[in-house]
Amino acid sequence: MTSVKYPVITDSNDKRLRWVERISWLMDNQFRLPGTSFRFGLDPVINFVPIFGDLTGFLISAALVLVMTRHGASGKVVVLMTLNIFLDALIGAVPVIGWLFDFAYKANDRNIRLLKRHYQEGKYQGSGKGIIAVLLVVILGFIVGFVYLIWVMIEWLGNVTG
Repeated sequence: MTSVKYPVITDSNDKRLRWVERISWLMDNQFRLPGTSFRFGLDPVINFVPIFGDLTGFLISAALVLVMTRHGASGKVVVLMTLNIFLDALIGAVPVIGWLFDFAYKANDRNIRLLKRHYQEGKYQGSGKGIIAVLLVVILGFIVGFVYLIWVMIEWLGNVTG
């Protein structure tokens, strides 16, 4: 029996970073659909269990980000990785659509690639405060738009019933 080799991302011999790579591979790429090159891991499989599966996948991904943070990932990389796992958890929580999304998105794999580009190519340097600021403005815009939409609907209902 031959073992599947996961790709080694970093040049480090640090066992904790190797652990991150192995867990990421297990969660996103461990299995291959026979007759295809499509790979998937445990993450989409455990997400078939409502709430528990989504929470478990999110916590494992968050633990991986925490380990990468402790090993020198810049603030910007950490923000980008956190956005990946939040997006995975948010869309993954929607029945059926989320399950399909989980098979394709592979947040842990994306985070490992971000870390690789950070370490090997020097990309994503900085604090990530700009990304957070833009996200807060976008979220605030959605909230304001939603409140305005509710206000318009209440006025419309008042005119229709009054």
